[in-house]
Amino acid sequence: MSLLTSWREVTPAPGQVVAPDERLPWPQTAAMGVQHVIAMFGATVLAPILMGFDPNVAILMSGIGTLIFFVLVGGRVPSYLGSSFAFIGVVIAATGYAGSGPNANLGLALGGIIACGVLYTLIGMVVMATGTGWIERFMPPVVTGAVVAVIGLNLAGIPIKNMAPTPFDAWMQGLTFVSVALVAVFTRGMLQRLLILVGLIVASLAYAVLTNGLGLGKPIDLSGIANAAWFGLPTFAAPVFDGKAMLLIAPVALILVAENLGHIKAMTGQNLDRYMGRAFVGDGIATMVSGSSGGTGVTTYAENIGVMAATRIYSTAMFVVAALIAILLGFSPKFGALIQAIPLAVMGGVSIVVFGLIAVAGAKIWVDNKVDFSNNTNLVVAAITLVLGTGDYTLKFGDFALGGIGTATFGAILLYALLSRGGRR
Repeated sequence: MSLLTSWREVTPAPGQVVAPDERLPWPQTAAMGVQHVIAMFGATVLAPILMGFDPNVAILMSGIGTLIFFVLVGGRVPSYLGSSFAFIGVVIAATGYAGSGPNANLGLALGGIIACGVLYTLIGMVVMATGTGWIERFMPPVVTGAVVAVIGLNLAGIPIKNMAPTPFDAWMQGLTFVSVALVAVFTRGMLQRLLILVGLIVASLAYAVLTNGLGLGKPIDLSGIANAAWFGLPTFAAPVFDGKAMLLIAPVALILVAENLGHIKAMTGQNLDRYMGRAFVGDGIATMVSGSSGGTGVTTYAENIGVMAATRIYSTAMFVVAALIAILLGFSPKFGALIQAIPLAVMGGVSIVVFGLIAVAGAKIWVDNKVDFSNNTNLVVAAITLVLGTGDYTLKFGDFALGGIGTATFGAILLYALLSRGGRR
């Protein structure tokens, strides 16, 4: 638990890994924390918008949830907790949300999210008592790698289809991801480690020149920033415990287990299995706290894992910084207005990079664990899972719809359980 109070300061050489129990000098750690806030921000805000939640509450709860997670794992697991997309389908089904404005039945969703958090916490306690062996039998590297990759691939359509309404916006998305790529490859030192943040700033400035200056597209509107208050309370909400909604939403815990298991194995190259149960409990408690306040269910964020993979910095100190920033931002309508002012196309370009890094993080699990794709079980499980998730394959059971990430997760688990029992491989 010593990491709750201290980290070993290091000044790494280019490309050198910074471990969870190490940190950069505090100014650089703070800058890395800002980058992780940016990395999680688009998805953490987008998910509540798609479900009719208050984005400021989601941001606030993501910060609080990350601190809860940090304490439960003793500061040993580098991760950020943000809004989980796995809840979107079941929340819409449980509440009948029409897709725009506040969700009139938000309380039903919150009750289900709390139930999911309880189930998730119980699974974590079992893992703490018995170890991860039984989970890993159901979710070996071929399954967890596929699930992590599918999250990135499933989300890929969001920036491509929804964040480039005009040809100009599509070109700006391209300029954004090229900017991030150039920073990643051709810069050194701290600039390279802040590739997402620097690329976003460069692309936003270019967008402002082309639109506000040359009139080539929709100009950036800064009036919302000027009119917003610096501090203000977000819109909290209370849960309503309805049996049907709880039964619809609670099983998402199994998807979160697969996500979290895959994320932790994709992180540092270190063996963090002994913290797995505590990580599940931390995520489960954070989900319950979020649901109790009007926030979304949360999960360890592959977006931030992608940033860690690109920067090779795994210090947990930067996630404490990111969490504190998120908490402050949750109480700042002005910052919400600033984020809203970032051009949609620029955020879309950043999302393309981040979602791509998630997909690659899943493939990295396969590589690191030397998954044998000459084994037909592994080959078929991975192949089917990737297409189910990427194609957003959906199954309906009455009012309940399981789509995309859900069908891919359960499909991968069930297929592996069926095929690994024998037969010709």
